[in-house]
Amino acid sequence: MTTEQQSITEEKHFTTLNLGPTHPATHGIFQNVLTMDGEYIVDAVPTIGYIHRAFEKLGERRPFNQITTITDRLNYCSSPINNMAWHMTVEKLIKADIPKRAQYMRVIIMELSRIADHIICDTVIAVDTGAMTGFLHLFQHREKIYDIFERICGARLTTNIGRIGGLERDFTDEVWNLIHTFLKEFPIGLKEFEKLVNRNRIFMDRTIGVGAIDADLALSYGFTGPNLRAAGVDYDVRVMNPYSSYEDFDFDIPVGTQGDTYDRYMVRIEEMWQSLRIIEQAINKMPKEGSFHADLPHFYLPPKVDVYSKMEALIYHFKIVMGETEVPKGEVYHAVEGGNGELGFYIISDGGRTPFRFHIRRPCFIYYQAYPEMIKGGLLSDAILTMSSMNVIAGELDA
Repeated sequence: MTTEQQSITEEKHFTTLNLGPTHPATHGIFQNVLTMDGEYIVDAVPTIGYIHRAFEKLGERRPFNQITTITDRLNYCSSPINNMAWHMTVEKLIKADIPKRAQYMRVIIMELSRIADHIICDTVIAVDTGAMTGFLHLFQHREKIYDIFERICGARLTTNIGRIGGLERDFTDEVWNLIHTFLKEFPIGLKEFEKLVNRNRIFMDRTIGVGAIDADLALSYGFTGPNLRAAGVDYDVRVMNPYSSYEDFDFDIPVGTQGDTYDRYMVRIEEMWQSLRIIEQAINKMPKEGSFHADLPHFYLPPKVDVYSKMEALIYHFKIVMGETEVPKGEVYHAVEGGNGELGFYIISDGGRTPFRFHIRRPCFIYYQAYPEMIKGGLLSDAILTMSSMNVIAGELDA
């Protein structure tokens, strides 16, 4: 048999399979063109752009205050973190000094968001291994977090929480009661979920050694967040480059050893416990006095009573609403520890009412580059689990 004939025979042995872009198992709009040898993946070619919304170009045409609504849509699982990250980036550009009370309130919101994000990821991993009970058991607590967000800002998913300079309003008694109730009930639910899933034989067999990536390769791709920590690298933006007073709190950075699906799951479990520690410290250490926002009349809407009675307040209100507030010339990058990893905003300002250039460092875009390498040689069913454990959110992917 000639080499050409042998090549043709080998090609006939493989099957091309389109996984997505709307396959129900892919948890989003993703397409991967797989070359299959039976149930095993020989090659994978991912494509992106199915929900491309040109967020960065949209941002360059909007006033700074109105870009918050774009950041919501990047990651609908933990959108308040995206809101805060954007606000802090602008505050860095205008050199705003944010009151300690507002910073602690932001920390509480961001850690609740992280828990909600990790609940979705870990329960979906469980579902993909057949553990539907665990999903239903823990998912109710995610709804309770969304109840808190709804009381704070009136929305559950596209939250638009906060403003440049702080928060729109102080936490009400109802919000504090909901937070305290959550802190009391969630640990019980999380422990029960762990008993159902963590040492389940089927779950362990389906996740250990699946979709593994080592530390060196993860770093070379630019991994951050839980996916990098699962590979054994203790990098966390909250510790390495603290913001919003994270340096005031004691918490551990959970790390894995194998960088596989099981480690990514366990790192997120441990991070939920650490988030609870941070929230409790933020509540206990929160200054009783102080405002929930900075004194930034050019960016922060004045009270309505002042708008109706004071000319200066009316002018500021008009300029902010009409997007006529200008920021200083400058260039700034600010990153936070998002639910999925390092989320950063890069702005170049030419002194106008909108960013001259706007770029988003979105962690999911980076994870997806490594996805083919992580699933090659594995089973098709394992590819779904690998994607679940990476928690790739299409909004961040196609920004």
